[in-house]
Amino acid sequence: MTSRLFVTLMMLALPALAEPPQAPQPPVATKGQYLTMRHGEEITDEYRWLQDKKDPAVIAHLNAENAYTAAMTAGLKPLADKLFNEFKSRTQPVDLSVPTRRGAYYYYTRIEAGKQYPLNLRRRAAADLSYDGSAPEEVLLDQNKLAEGHAFFALDRMEPSPDGALLAYTTDTTGFRQYDLHIKDLKTGQPLNASLPRVRSLAWAADSKNLFVVQEDATTKRADRLSRLGMDGRVQESYFEPVEQFSIEVRPGRDGKFLFLDATSTDTTEIFMLPAGEPGGAWRTVLGREKKHRYFVEHREDQLYILSNKDAKNFRVVTAPLAQPKQWTTLVAHNKDVLIQTIEPYAGFLVLNEKSQALNRTRIYDFVTKKWLEVKFDEAVYWASGERMPNFGGTPEYTSTGYRISYQSPLTPPRVLEVDMKTGARQVLKQQEVAGGFDFSRYETKRLWATARDGAKVPLWIVYRKDVKRDGSAPLLLYGYGSYGVPNEARFNLPRLSLLERGVVFAAAQIRGGNELGEAWHEEGMLMKKKNTFTDFIDSAEYLVREKWTSRPRLAIQGGSAGGLLMGAVVNMRPDLFHAVHAAVPFVDVMNTMMDPTLPLTAGEYLEWGDPNQKAAYDYMRSYSPYDNITYANFPAMLVTTGLNDSQVMYWEPAKYVAKLRAFKLDANPLLLKVNMGAGHGGASGRYNALEERAFETAWLLSELGISQ
Repeated sequence: MTSRLFVTLMMLALPALAEPPQAPQPPVATKGQYLTMRHGEEITDEYRWLQDKKDPAVIAHLNAENAYTAAMTAGLKPLADKLFNEFKSRTQPVDLSVPTRRGAYYYYTRIEAGKQYPLNLRRRAAADLSYDGSAPEEVLLDQNKLAEGHAFFALDRMEPSPDGALLAYTTDTTGFRQYDLHIKDLKTGQPLNASLPRVRSLAWAADSKNLFVVQEDATTKRADRLSRLGMDGRVQESYFEPVEQFSIEVRPGRDGKFLFLDATSTDTTEIFMLPAGEPGGAWRTVLGREKKHRYFVEHREDQLYILSNKDAKNFRVVTAPLAQPKQWTTLVAHNKDVLIQTIEPYAGFLVLNEKSQALNRTRIYDFVTKKWLEVKFDEAVYWASGERMPNFGGTPEYTSTGYRISYQSPLTPPRVLEVDMKTGARQVLKQQEVAGGFDFSRYETKRLWATARDGAKVPLWIVYRKDVKRDGSAPLLLYGYGSYGVPNEARFNLPRLSLLERGVVFAAAQIRGGNELGEAWHEEGMLMKKKNTFTDFIDSAEYLVREKWTSRPRLAIQGGSAGGLLMGAVVNMRPDLFHAVHAAVPFVDVMNTMMDPTLPLTAGEYLEWGDPNQKAAYDYMRSYSPYDNITYANFPAMLVTTGLNDSQVMYWEPAKYVAKLRAFKLDANPLLLKVNMGAGHGGASGRYNALEERAFETAWLLSELGISQ
């Protein structure tokens, strides 16, 4: 027997070798034949069919994407579980908000151990209106019970009537951010037969018998209709906003004497007012509607306090007699280096919340002494604000002499301060603790400035472990947004601690399109200057590489919503610069969205992005729209996340984007789409469900940066 024959026979006698396991294969979306003409250009959209949410084939495709992502990330589960346990162990199992007085009661929230949602509570104030911890506690709402039977739950507005007998509140159980109004009798605990769908804002009349509500359109989600709701369920329309670029919001005045209706677009405002004691009266305009005049109005002692951008890009404060609102006296002049964000008049004081050089500050004016007091903080970067928010944030009592400020920084957990408006003395009312402890002394923050290609100085803030080497070897996550004049604030983030302790540097680029350096900073990143947003981000990334904070193979980027547009745009422009990308609920199919005015938010955003029905705007927007500018190239590793019930950026934008990107990418890097089939723009509801989502996303980013533990 020859040796060759012997070897052959021996091989035949061996058991058959197992086939190597097949790698998961990504879903391949069917290509359709949708054609349309736009400004003389024939447009083919092969994935248009994914826009039909009612098509079973669409749901099947999204489920296939989720299955593929699950298979590709199965090995991340130990790390994701570890991160979730870290997040959960650092979260206070029981937490109590600072009680806030509204009339005869103090209102607060408490979240209990193991619960997803908080309780909304109140206690009656003592005779001297101080907080009385021995007073009986009333449970106004148990959000855990309200959430039962729903995959998603969110409480939006909650307002007690002036007499404290009724509670109006709005809830969403889909994630689509369409809130239903409910009114509860707090004496009996029973609901009234007075409810409305799609309520965006609300304000009680002084009689506690009439509630003004603003509803949004069922299709476009534009807040356009003001109605007066009686407690017998009768509804009377008070105002309808006809202009598609405007939305309306109703709010109570700070002194309780007037209600205000704000009609706002991106560049213009009109405000109406009504005596709170005359619910059947006529709303009257304060200053009318003048193109590009933005203003805000409050009332104090028969004077109107007006925050206006007329001849003042960063706003100024003027006063006017109630009967003569156009007879202005300047109280705070315009300052090109300081953006006045809000005004809050109190019985004895006026509070301004301002922004200068990408930092917030608060100034308080004493009407008696005519002197100003500035509230200062020492950290290099931070976020501080006392602005009144819905549901008892800030300082709602008009007669208060203490002003509450929420303060936090990347290395300072949130705290609530009360500042004596006369002396400036501060008292810490609450300091959020990191359960289990965390040694913040091992970390530090810095303010950095990158030079953009046109010479503009772009602010960044950065936080990192002190022993991280500045030799380019450190992994770095760069976050960006840059739209709507929304700032990228230096806030505390508990899950971020798990990145920092693993040696990841976190940086946030405060690029044009936000308002960190004033209104001009926003204007330089919108409309026909939108590309500044993208090039600022690229230039910031290159600055961080050049300064050896990181290197390209160690650089990941992240952004959501309009920040997801940023991710898609910069990846198309510079796919070589980034190693990994997380694009959350990304606005990436700009043209199909902005060409369809029936979609939520579209028409109202023409003044931010441009009106593509105009040829010049169409050409410019099309030149950066991520979906429309995908070419054959090597792309970074990408995780794209969305929610099926998203109303701000429809699920189909990221779904179509991923489908098209798969057809063009030339690399073997992962491209994953993860769809929450029961949530919307903000992801999962419930504090632990939200942490689970965040743990998965963090585990994916860490794995792409070479960190497996």
